[in-house]
Amino acid sequence: MNKRPIRLVISDIDGTILNDQHQVDYQLKTQLPLLQEKGIPFVLASARSPLGMEPIAQQLGLIDNPLACYNGALVIKGNSQNYDVLMEHALDKKEVQYLLELVQEKFPAVAINLYSGKDWFAEQIDKWVQEEADITGENPILQSLVSVVEDRASIHKLLLIGEAITIQNLHDSLQNTNFPKTAFYLSKENYLEVTAKQVSKENALQEIAHFYQIPLQQVMAIGDNFNDLPMLKLAGLGVAMGNAPKAVKEQVAAVTHTNNNHGVAQAIEQYVLD
Repeated sequence: MNKRPIRLVISDIDGTILNDQHQVDYQLKTQLPLLQEKGIPFVLASARSPLGMEPIAQQLGLIDNPLACYNGALVIKGNSQNYDVLMEHALDKKEVQYLLELVQEKFPAVAINLYSGKDWFAEQIDKWVQEEADITGENPILQSLVSVVEDRASIHKLLLIGEAITIQNLHDSLQNTNFPKTAFYLSKENYLEVTAKQVSKENALQEIAHFYQIPLQQVMAIGDNFNDLPMLKLAGLGVAMGNAPKAVKEQVAAVTHTNNNHGVAQAIEQYVLD
């Protein structure tokens, strides 16, 4: 267990500070002013876009803190309409073009979502795109994805959604295809995330800790799933949510309550404010 005082907290969003109804934990809201009084930043790190993160940051009074969007592919400061880029790791455009061709030809039932800066692009609204819109409260810009890749300076993430078995087959197929600069990982059984190889919440944690000039030993990271695990293991204190898979909880220093039972608030009370 980390014995040094915690000076920075980095937290996942979905399944962590949000309950199963996608609502922010009200107990956490009451604690954040106490962290601010102590000069302890609370930073959100998520696969979400800037637009998907900003309303949550506003609810928590965190709009002046960095936001690690797309799992750290884009780290910004400021509101989503007028922000400063602190760090970014864009996808290789040639590999994106190849991936689009491959998915559209061999897995046509898969919905392809492309994210560039604050903008979300899709070619059509199908049930998968609509489901994501309902979760995030965003709406995609409908446009040819090939033209988006050509026009945009940076592509930060793709999200491929379909039936679980289809996404698993796609994931397996991509492991045997040559994408040297691109990483693929499952964030849900039917969600395949696509980012640049160096993108991870672990890397985002390192960059944000460096931004604040705080050693990793004095960082607490909180998350609920396998994609959070490298970040939890790197931080001085990694805390898994009570709703995390057993294999995640077994590899971290501490476990808190579930996302439906004020888990993040409990961890802050126990390890930071106490």
